[in-house]
Amino acid sequence: MDRHVRFDALHNFRDLGGYRTADGRRIRPGRLYRTDSLGKLAPGTPDWSRFLSLGITTVIDLRHDWEADRSGRIPRDDSFTYHNLSIEHRPYNQAALAPEVDPGPYLAERYMEVAEDGAKEIRAALELVTESAESNTPLAFHCASGKDRTGELAALILSLLGVDEPTVIEDFSLTELATPALLEDWQNRNEGKSPNWLGFGRAPESVMRLFLKSLKAKYGSVEGYVTQALGMDAESVSQTLRENLLEPTPTTWQPLTFRKATPEDAETLVRLRDSLALWMLARGIDQWKPSEKDATHFKTRMSEGEVWLAHSGDHLCGAYELWWTDEAAWGPRPGDAGYIHRLMTTPHLAPPNAGRELLRHAESRIRDAARPYARLDCLSTNPRLRTYYESAGYTVVGEQPEKDGGLGSPYAVTLLEKRLS
Repeated sequence: MDRHVRFDALHNFRDLGGYRTADGRRIRPGRLYRTDSLGKLAPGTPDWSRFLSLGITTVIDLRHDWEADRSGRIPRDDSFTYHNLSIEHRPYNQAALAPEVDPGPYLAERYMEVAEDGAKEIRAALELVTESAESNTPLAFHCASGKDRTGELAALILSLLGVDEPTVIEDFSLTELATPALLEDWQNRNEGKSPNWLGFGRAPESVMRLFLKSLKAKYGSVEGYVTQALGMDAESVSQTLRENLLEPTPTTWQPLTFRKATPEDAETLVRLRDSLALWMLARGIDQWKPSEKDATHFKTRMSEGEVWLAHSGDHLCGAYELWWTDEAAWGPRPGDAGYIHRLMTTPHLAPPNAGRELLRHAESRIRDAARPYARLDCLSTNPRLRTYYESAGYTVVGEQPEKDGGLGSPYAVTLLEKRLS
């Protein structure tokens, strides 16, 4: 399942449903949406019909009123109420910043300004979110790109719901999936020019990590900020949100079904891998980076081996690549194995044990090819992943200290294999 809801004009419309909390529950899907400017919507279009079909009854626009007047507000409709709450009081022009400006510290400082300057409006926004939760009606909030102001409010809501900090950071960084489209929009509005600031439209995890660190240094916690700066009863707000927006994690799931990927699936695979890369970075795992593998990579893997997709019902839950040779890691070998690569599951939304089912399916494909071994590798600096594969029956058989994965610099990997019955 892709957290982004697909629109033609909107690039960063996301459902916050599915994130899990420390007590084992999860946010109900279809209740909270964050997005880029809904002023891009127009009546009579498929986008407008798609938006209305979500049943949203409250829209919060976090932009300056002059900004909304200039760029357009969401069209009026009797199905929802519109609230313009500008939480930013000191506007800044990101596109004009010098390229050497580090977006992490710079934006984290701006977010602290917003948290304090916009306390009145942030309180009003949280009150609307609470009212919407109590009335069991969906709500959407947005700014221009759905990144900074929207990201800040989303971080507060997710924290009050009990979502852990790495997931809050991950949710912020998912804007990275929309960055190319947001940049293209900016260029179209500015006669094809490019912004001076190379970080325009970017949402690196460091921004949210630094902002939360600063917020906690001053107020002790997100709840402390809500109590001290906003003058709200943080415990009461948190309890109301949790009672109305959380649900038990499902105990039953539709069984996984598998199909071989086609070239038309390449962009979906890129998006899945980039989502996992952002999941890793939010948790301090320095392994994958977004945009390292493009559609051509996956099309090549399809032509030279196999790529498989796993679904639960209509939702994509994972994928993997199956190679028939892997000299970069294993050197020249006889045709006695299949090599499993890029075992991927959708963060937060895949059924339990989806990774194991993907492994079993890959092993069945290797058996069908009459090859007795399943082989794979993992970064030598990732002992957690090594333990995962060992628990699935794989045995460490060596190390490759200088694997060339085509990314420009060799890296060390641990080699594991499993004898198939």
